[in-house]
Amino acid sequence: MPDYYELEKRLWDAADRLRANSKLKPSEYSLPVLGLIFLRYADHNFAKQVQQYRRSDRPFNFAGNFLYLPPEARFDSLLNLPPNANLGEAMNQAMLAIEAENPTLKNVLPKTYHRLGNDILRELLTSFNAIALDIEGDAFGRIYEYFLSHFAMSEGQKGGEFFTPTSLVKLIVEILQPFHGKIFDPACGSGGMFVQSAAFIEKHQQNPNTEIGIYGQERIGETVRLCRMNLAIHGLAGNICQSNTYYEDDHNCLGKFDFVMANPPFNVDKVDKEKLKNDSRFPFGLPRIDNANYLWIQLFYSALNSKGRAGFVMANSASDARGSELEFRQKLLSIGAIDVIIAVGPHFFYSVGLPCTLWFLDRAKVYSPRKDKVLFIDARQFYQHVYRSHRQFSPEQIHFLSNIVRMYRGQTVESVETLPEHTRKNPAVPAYGTLPDWEETFPNNIYRDVPGLCRIATLAEIEREGYSLNPGRYVGVPPKPEDDFDFSERLQQLNEEFETLSTQSRELEQRISQTVVHLLQTTEARKTDNFDKVKRVV
Repeated sequence: MPDYYELEKRLWDAADRLRANSKLKPSEYSLPVLGLIFLRYADHNFAKQVQQYRRSDRPFNFAGNFLYLPPEARFDSLLNLPPNANLGEAMNQAMLAIEAENPTLKNVLPKTYHRLGNDILRELLTSFNAIALDIEGDAFGRIYEYFLSHFAMSEGQKGGEFFTPTSLVKLIVEILQPFHGKIFDPACGSGGMFVQSAAFIEKHQQNPNTEIGIYGQERIGETVRLCRMNLAIHGLAGNICQSNTYYEDDHNCLGKFDFVMANPPFNVDKVDKEKLKNDSRFPFGLPRIDNANYLWIQLFYSALNSKGRAGFVMANSASDARGSELEFRQKLLSIGAIDVIIAVGPHFFYSVGLPCTLWFLDRAKVYSPRKDKVLFIDARQFYQHVYRSHRQFSPEQIHFLSNIVRMYRGQTVESVETLPEHTRKNPAVPAYGTLPDWEETFPNNIYRDVPGLCRIATLAEIEREGYSLNPGRYVGVPPKPEDDFDFSERLQQLNEEFETLSTQSRELEQRISQTVVHLLQTTEARKTDNFDKVKRVV
């Protein structure tokens, strides 16, 4: 097997030379570079299909579940063009030719290669030609994901709009267990939720193309193209629409889906709530404050069928928000929809360094013994450094956390042997937060509350906490001998707590300011009204 880490790094180094040798921003060259990965995948897949036909007695034809590449779009044809050829224009024409032969890719592939220049394009083609044709498994998908993550990191805030960190997606998928059914992501970005769902199904020896249906919405056209290429590279097909999910319901999603997964934008303001009045996708009403978090939560809930499950990333502030948001939270709890809440530490996202929370809803929970219970997990202690300012969960940590949820639900715990070899990260990257010994912590795979890690809370307990969904309120802290004090670790914990409290403080200041402005406006309006009444009397 090839050294994937070395291959990914070498290809990225070649592509990253664009930063130094062109005037383009990462957002301008990311799509063309990802288009080259797509072309290399399509060429590899096409060559493999042609070989299979040549070994058989069947007449050669191009009907089937693979992309047809006309001669001018073959990778070798482009690579072997003469030095004086206009390589950018040839690449653009190749992409147009592929779209003409494969209608599902219409208006998807990039056609801005003329902006990169002949020398850079030839270097990129030569580098990407180094991807061996004897690779096994989902190698092209892995390379595509690697590039997505690096472009997301390069683009900072904008990168966070199209790419959810893979380890968070994998944890959501492992907990939802989307074995079969319709999957919906109303903020689908580059399609990571769909790709990891398919990987989960393949891990359990099933074919994702026959087991799941893929449905997505995404507002930005360029990101829709990233998503469709991502699906194609992984051998998947889906119904991905470009639209604004707040106002448009392209999939008639009410009560339709078995699974909903998403990483929506946090704390969005200025949503036009006038357009949302009488929209049945918001069964609990519209929030009184200018924040879209609970619009998203209602969209996820209302899209589920009677046995559906949702898993999504949410801002920490949504767990303790007051006013109408508290009322929505109370309603979700009272009907038994909220199943699991997981606290995640800071620095998991490229766009912001703040911590977040994973929410899991379950419409079928109302019929189970868990109806009046919620599982809280504090996973802030677990992470693995990718770079100094970015973290992820290790495969072992994902496995450990998802097994806690399986025990809580009365499901079979998966053994560590189910971790595929290709998911194991570089051993040179250490993981932080020592995982407790499984057998000692959960003897006989039976759930129990563990201080500092997990706890099942009843609705009565949650009510006493003001309907807060902050895991720290319930899980507590693990017991620790006084002589087992790690100064560096404790300092880091205190810093993370300080960041969280600072964020909450800023949000409270903003709310107080908004309330004061509202009171002043109301008082002024009343004065004016009273003055008018006095004038009329006089």
